[in-house]
This record gives sequence, C-alpha cells and structure tokens, in this order.
Amino acid sequence: MAVHFHEEDLPAGVLAEGPVAVDTEAMGLHPGRDRLCLVQISDGRGDEHLVRFGPDSRFDAPNLKAVLGDPHRLKLYHFARFDLAVMRAYLGVMAEPVYCTKTASRLVRTYTDRHGLKELVKELLGVDVSKQQQSSDWGAPELSDAQKDYAASDVRYLHQLKEKLDERLTREGRWPLAQACFDFLPHRAMLDLAGWPEVDIFAHV
Repeated sequence: MAVHFHEEDLPAGVLAEGPVAVDTEAMGLHPGRDRLCLVQISDGRGDEHLVRFGPDSRFDAPNLKAVLGDPHRLKLYHFARFDLAVMRAYLGVMAEPVYCTKTASRLVRTYTDRHGLKELVKELLGVDVSKQQQSSDWGAPELSDAQKDYAASDVRYLHQLKEKLDERLTREGRWPLAQACFDFLPHRAMLDLAGWPEVDIFAHV
C-alpha cells in the first residue's frame, strides 16, 4: 500500500478498471467560495493517489477529468454532495454515477446518529482512523506527511464500506431507495452551487 502525490493532474494509466473512491479537500466547506486544493482517488487495490492544485491552477487535469467524467465508472464517496459540488465548480465535471457511504449509512444505521467516516470505519471494519488533520490548511505550499496520510485514508476504506453497506441495504429492503438518493445527489450538488444550500425546495413552507 502506497500514497502517491501528484501536481495538477493524475498520471495516465495508474488506476485499474472498475469503481474508484473519490474525496476532496478544499479551503472551506462552501464549494462556490472555497478553493479546491486536493482530489484523492483510489481503485481499491491498495494505493491512493493525491492530486494537488495550486492557488494559480487552471484546473485542466485531463486525465483526472477523464476518470471522473467516465459514465461507466462508479465513484464512491463519503458525503458526495460536497465533493460533487466542489469538483463541478473547479474542474467543470460532474463526477457521476455516484455511491455515497454516508447516505447509505443513514438509510441502514438508523440506530445511531453517528455517520461520520471515522465511526463508520470503526464499526463496520474494525479500524480506528485519525481525523486529526481534518481541519488544516490544505492550501499550504507544502503538505505534511500527516496531511497526506489523512487525505489518503478518506478513500482507503470506501470500497470495503460499500460491500458492508450493500449487505445491509439488501437485507433491509432499502436498495431501491438508496439508488434513488444516489441518482439525486448530482442535482442536490447543483442546487448548492445555484444558491439553495440549506433550503428544502420540497418543503411546504
């Protein structure tokens, strides 16, 4: 298992076929305001790739965009709503089709309100991951080894989590509902970017 660090784009041919786990780090949590700094991606076979974008980046990244925009390659996220929005804002690509482990967790782990990645990995996989670097300066000129390892860990377990969550979605008869939620997430991300981040447009009032 290795963490590979790249500047401005993903090298061609480093990912195997099939689903990829994707995550992002930005300067904040407002995708239309806060700059995209890092995209993490893994094919689930042991290596993680980190693509860093500088403050003056043009966000061209043709190889990365080709993977993210491939309609035949499933993308796995934890809280896809933010990642989809920030990548659309800066890379100009809607990285679908989507599977979101946080959404799946909320549909099947109704016995808890703890749906963060740390809690999910601990319960389903028995692994304790550190979130110490979650709030750090991702736009810094140099990223520390601790930041890189944290970023890699955000995609390291998503393939395994999907397997566990799929079993529960099937067991509880909630797969069709989950798929409908996953299909809606790109539209939810577009609503965020268009100015409806906290408004439930389906609400009566």
